[in-house]
Amino acid sequence: MANSKSALKRINIAERNRVRNKTYKSAVKTLMKKYFAAVDEYAQQKTPESLEQVKSRMADAYSKIDKAVKRGVLHSNNGARKKSNLARSLKRVDSQLNPSAEESTAS
Repeated sequence: MANSKSALKRINIAERNRVRNKTYKSAVKTLMKKYFAAVDEYAQQKTPESLEQVKSRMADAYSKIDKAVKRGVLHSNNGARKKSNLARSLKRVDSQLNPSAEESTAS
């Protein structure tokens, strides 16, 4: 138990920040899962509608990750790694669906 008024205040602040950070981290995880589900759906059936859904989910996830980094919930490298994983998963699906497109851009 805290022995001083300032220690009590720090405990309260730490708890408040923990709850706030938890909501951001949880939201980031949820948006990433929704994005990966949309990418899987896009891999199953390649339609313009599913691609639009993937792009909108990516934008939502990027936005939430950037906000979490800005508020100090995530380290900037951690946020960059999460965004990279999102982009890489879509690129992997696109290269599997039409490998000729990647060969033409490589040369």
